Amino acid sequence: MEGNARERRIVALGRALSDPIRVGMLGMMAEVSRSGRVCCGLPADGQTPPGVCVCEFEDTFGLGQSRVSYHVRKLKEAGLVREQKRGKWSFYALDHDTLKDLLDETARCLDVSPEKTGRT
Repeated sequence: MEGNARERRIVALGRALSDPIRVGMLGMMAEVSRSGRVCCGLPADGQTPPGVCVCEFEDTFGLGQSRVSYHVRKLKEAGLVREQKRGKWSFYALDHDTLKDLLDETARCLDVSPEKTGRT
């Protein structure tokens, strides 16, 4: 698809949100961000990055590692998540700043306020 960078970012956001599994993954990451918990039995020692591990996505959604990776890749392509590694584990968390920017950008792009449409 041709288009400017803003349009491509909004399309990527739409694709990321178009699947219920990915929306569920974002919800899990939001919950972890609020609670600060981690999985895999790793201690919350201040060095373990807060986030959701692939194994937790596998268990929650009944998916294999390759399907989880596919869904996480779509979320990363949209800029919604960031990945942190610790040893053999990868943790995924919401990128709150990018998410806010994307939502603000989408709202501006789709602004249909009465002033813009000529309707009252």
